[in-house]
Amino acid sequence: MSSQRQNVSTGSPFEPKVGISRAVRSGQIIAVTGTAPLGKDGKTVAKGDAAGQARRCLEIIQSAIEGLGGKLSNVTRTRILLTRIEDWERVATVHGEFFASIRPANTIMQVVRFIDPDWLVEIEADAVLES
Repeated sequence: MSSQRQNVSTGSPFEPKVGISRAVRSGQIIAVTGTAPLGKDGKTVAKGDAAGQARRCLEIIQSAIEGLGGKLSNVTRTRILLTRIEDWERVATVHGEFFASIRPANTIMQVVRFIDPDWLVEIEADAVLES
């Protein structure tokens, strides 16, 4: 595959508004933007449930990476952003469901808030494809 840049969209209403892609592949690198817990209808899923929101974020991330020719096993780093640090263990458990055998580098941090006050978590990911 050429090193030409590829973008993938997941239909989030924020992508065109902010001028972003869900994920960008350049060569063997895939960067996935901060991913919020949005359903296919663009609405927040699992309101009040940080673990449910994390699961949705990771499903979106997995789909975006696969859409650019990668797989979860290519993920080298994830970042988990929480509005309530108390949710870290529940969210980390869901992260472990996706990444237990992959074990990417990870950071978990608390932020003040997100664009939508119903979001409790956003997750980012970086992946490096095998050549």
